[in-house]
Amino acid sequence: MKILLAVDGSDYTKRMLAYLATHEELLGKADAFTALTVVPVIPPRALAFVDPSIVQEYYTSEAEHVLEPVQRYAAQKGWPVTAEHRAGHAGDVIAEVAGSGRYDLVIMGSHGHSALAGAVLGSVTVRVLARCKAPLLILH
Repeated sequence: MKILLAVDGSDYTKRMLAYLATHEELLGKADAFTALTVVPVIPPRALAFVDPSIVQEYYTSEAEHVLEPVQRYAAQKGWPVTAEHRAGHAGDVIAEVAGSGRYDLVIMGSHGHSALAGAVLGSVTVRVLARCKAPLLILH
């Protein structure tokens, strides 16, 4: 099974990974995991004044800040994880990657860094729910 782990480095990402670690019956030995983080896009007006290579370095650096701890944790647990990052609106990008990558399951936390934006579910989670065709496991 191809599983997309939507991660942002928040406490909800940590809880999601801890939950998966304590419920190994959810994970098959042949499952393939991809950890995806989405970096917010720099506004176009600011982009006009910055060299494209610097922008790419920024996106990569921000993504690595989130993905490196996830990869270390996965390695400790013996999970085969591929890391990816994109720039854009997280909800849209997660749903697009889930569809284009033909993932069997998307797993994400109920909230991210902007937990105050949504009372019951975070705004990114709501957007993924609305746009994603793959089954979604949301962990609180």
